[in-house]
Amino acid sequence: MKVVAAYLLALLGGNPSPSAKDLTSILSSVGAEADNDKISFLLKELEGKDILEVIANGREKFASVPSGGGGGVVVSSGGGGAAPAAAEAPKAEEKEEPKEESDDEMGFSLFDD
Repeated sequence: MKVVAAYLLALLGGNPSPSAKDLTSILSSVGAEADNDKISFLLKELEGKDILEVIANGREKFASVPSGGGGGVVVSSGGGGAAPAAAEAPKAEEKEEPKEESDDEMGFSLFDD
């Protein structure tokens, strides 16, 4: 990801065609190691492609990936059958989270003048 980030930073900085040297320079400026194999692979894959199209295609592919988090919702495609078992499960007791101290109690606030 850091190689991709460096590539995008180079583009945002006005470099329409970042080189391996450019990416290495960006990464080293923030103390990150530059993996030459990953840089070469990225540059080879993006050669001659518009980055906005690549991002748009990736977004379309990512949209079709199931992300979970259904929360036990059961979708029924049929008529009047019995209620799904998930709906009959007892609700878990909600735990009360401890209250955090406010900034006023600590003597400072980020939003004071």
